Order: sequence, then structure tokens, then C-alpha cells
Amino acid sequence: MFQSKKMAGWLAAVAIAGFGAAVPAQAETPLKMAYALSENSHYGAGADAFVKALEASSPEFKVQQFPNSQLGGEREVIEGLQLGTIDLAIVSTGATLNFVPQTGVFDIPFLFRDLDHARKVLDGQIGQDMLAEFPKRGLVALAWGEQGFRHLTNNVRPVKEPADIKGLKIRTTENPIHIAAFRELGVLATPMAWPEVATALQQGTIDGQENPLSVIVSVKMWQMQKYLSLTAHVYAPALILMSPAVYDGLSDTDKENLKKAAHEGAVAMRQFVDKVEKDGLETLKENGMQVNTVDHAAFVKAVQPVYPQYYKQFGQELVESIQNT
Repeated sequence: MFQSKKMAGWLAAVAIAGFGAAVPAQAETPLKMAYALSENSHYGAGADAFVKALEASSPEFKVQQFPNSQLGGEREVIEGLQLGTIDLAIVSTGATLNFVPQTGVFDIPFLFRDLDHARKVLDGQIGQDMLAEFPKRGLVALAWGEQGFRHLTNNVRPVKEPADIKGLKIRTTENPIHIAAFRELGVLATPMAWPEVATALQQGTIDGQENPLSVIVSVKMWQMQKYLSLTAHVYAPALILMSPAVYDGLSDTDKENLKKAAHEGAVAMRQFVDKVEKDGLETLKENGMQVNTVDHAAFVKAVQPVYPQYYKQFGQELVESIQNT
């Protein structure tokens, strides 16, 4: 009896020792983070800040970044998050619209007055309520990031007023909200995944594209386009998303650390946008792009016929509450 108790105690001690010894081998949790742009972009800045903050608070997480659409276009990346084959991503709302349609409200042309207005909406109740919609679609939204206001580039002519844009073949995101407004302006809107755009521009398949300055500068658009028109037609948020396959199994502490890290990533993206709004135009001009301002009021007036469609889609009360924030 004594011997069996002694043996049981010895086995328990071995088991405990063995368990303790096994922990270091299981300590690291690798995470794959995907985004469409380069490491030198605002997405890259956000990813770096996120990784540093997360690994400082939760050293067991080791994040590997996959920039430049290495894991696919944004639609494929979001599907990967849902399937659990990708852990983290930074994406545009142009892509999330296909999964969480309500996010499209932020893509309504000329909805936001300026960056401060947009940030106040996203950081407030409207933006936070929108983040809560993502788990219903098999996604976890950690934070709103930012790309800035979208502007138009092309190789045909400067665009200064609505008449100048008619007939241009412009690449857009796969976003019906953008497409409806461009078609109202007479644009030949051409939805296209981002990895295909450079080739299409070089081959002349499209005349131009539209993106925030943060993107236009980071991809060296001056190598592909001649004219930049500062239309500021749409504010472009970004999102830091996570796969529920990983997130749902984490402790409350880890979840909180992830959200804090995502906040740091969002701050870094906004800082990048602020800097490129100041310095980016000079970079583009120095590299030969012809930059012009536009008759903003004329463009606002030209897209007003589309607004009843947006009211029907998202609710007039929501649209106006954003405008009035």
C-alpha cells in the first residue's frame, strides 16, 4: 500500500515536471497578417505598430506580415479570415462591403467634410456600432484604420470640373456605391482587383484610377499616371480584422491586448495619412505629376441625384446623422 502511494506520488511529480517542461515548446503562437499594399504604405505603418504593441503586451504572439497581396486580393483575404487560413488583415471598406454591407455607408461620395469629421464619426457610437456587425458575418473587427480621402489620377487630361471626367475609363474598387456615383458623372467605371491595376494602366486598358494620396504615393503612381486631380470625392476608412477561429479561443486578457494593439495600428495609419497629406503632394509634383484642384461644389451637386439611392440602401436617418456629426 505504502509502495503504491509512493509510486503514484512519483508518477504525479513526473507528470507535473513533464507538463512544465512542455510549456516553452508551445509558448509561441504564430499569426499571419495580410494586406494589399507595401510595407512602406500606411497599411505597413499600421501593421508594424500593431505587431510591436501586441508582441510587447503578449510575447507569445509572433506575427508574420504578408504585404503586397501575397495571400490574395482583399476579397480572398477576408474569405481566408472566415475560413481560418489567415489570422489578421488590414483591408479597405471597398472589400468589406461584400461581407458587411452596412459599412458601405461610409463610402458615400462627399459624405464627410474633412478628416476630423470622419474620425469623429468612426470613433463615436456610429463607428463602434458598425464594428459590432462583423461577428455576425464570421469576422472580428478590432479597430478602424484609415487611408484618407480618395483622389483621381489619369493619363488623358486634367479633371477640374464634372464635364472633364466624362468618358474616362477609371478603375474603381468592387464597390457599387462608388460605381453609382461615377456613372452619374459619365465615367466608364471599371471594377478591378488592386493587383491587376498596374498592368491595366501600363497597357492602357484603363485611363486612370482613384485612391487616397497614401496609396498614390506609396505605389509611385507618377510612374504610371500623368494627372492628379484633388477631387476628395470619398473618404476611405480601413479596418483591422481578425479571424474568429483564433480570436474566440483567446483569454479576455489577450483579446484586450489585441484591441489595444489594433488601436495603436489605427493611430499609426492616421499619422501616416496626416504626413502624406502634407508631404505627399510635393513628392508627386517633384516626380512629374501635374496636380490640380477641382470645383468641389460642382462635383457635390453633380452626384446629388444618386443620394436617394443611398437613403434607400442605408436609411436617410443614418446618412444625415453622419453628415450632421
